[in-house]
Parts: sequence; structure tokens; C-alpha cells
Amino acid sequence: MEESLNIRENMEENVNDCGDTEESLNICRYIEDVFNIEKPDFRTMSPLNYAFIGDCIFDLVVRTIYVSKGTTSVNKLHKNCSAHVRAGAQMQIFKLIEEELSEEELLIAKRGRNAKIHSSAKNATLREYRYATGMETMVGYLYMKGEMKRVVELMKMGIERFDKI
Repeated sequence: MEESLNIRENMEENVNDCGDTEESLNICRYIEDVFNIEKPDFRTMSPLNYAFIGDCIFDLVVRTIYVSKGTTSVNKLHKNCSAHVRAGAQMQIFKLIEEELSEEELLIAKRGRNAKIHSSAKNATLREYRYATGMETMVGYLYMKGEMKRVVELMKMGIERFDKI
């Protein structure tokens, strides 16, 4: 019994210490190092490759927010997260933070928005889908550059503004 309490305390300490150092935020570099992957050339990478990973990172940040708020049903978690990760919401979030973006961030988002997409959204307009792809491209680009702190900063700003609408 005492051993299980110690394990639980260790888990709580580890979970509560998500790490706020720059090294802990550079997940991409860590993965590249562990798997001995050569860094990609960011200038030649397809914007849709950034969108592919950016979709996952955007989702991860939103899921982390809701899971960290405490235990609730998985159905409620899914419903809350879906409200932020759907294309229409991503478009609104992008528009709410657009003025805060650097020239480089705007450029990469525009490249993603204008990329030739070979699929269509199930529950979104083409405009929403393109803006969401631009948002995901920017998030993926920043993540691959090791700028997770900036990703979180922008998403915090956007989600807080979106939730006030």
C-alpha cells in the first residue's frame, strides 16, 4: 500500500513538472536526436508537410489544456477539444492572432493556405479549410524549427480570444 502511494506521489510530481526550460520545449530536436534524424531544410519543405505535423501539434496543445483541467468523461473531452480543432475554429483563431504574427509566420501561413490541397473538408467550407491549413502549416513550421514556446504563446492568445467570442 505504501509503495503505491509513493508511485502516485512521483507521478503527480512528474506530471506537475511539465518542464518550463527551453530544452523541455524542444520536442522535435529531442526526437531527431534520439532517432538520429538529419535536420530538414526548412526552406524546401512542402507547406503541407508542415500542416501535417502542425495538425497534430495543434491537437496536442488543445488536448493537453483540457486533460490538465482534471478528470472528466472522454466524451466531454472530445466535445470540448473538437470545438477548438475544427477548421472553422482554427480559421477564427488565426484571424484573432493574425496581427500578432511576425512577417515570417504570416508568410508560412499564407504558403499553407495557398498550397494545392488534394482533399476536401467534411464539415467545413473551402475557405475555412484553407485558413485551417495555413494555421496548421505555421504551427508545424514553428514546431519543426524548435519554437514550441512560440506555438504555445500564440495558441494561448488565440484560444483565450476565441473563448471570449
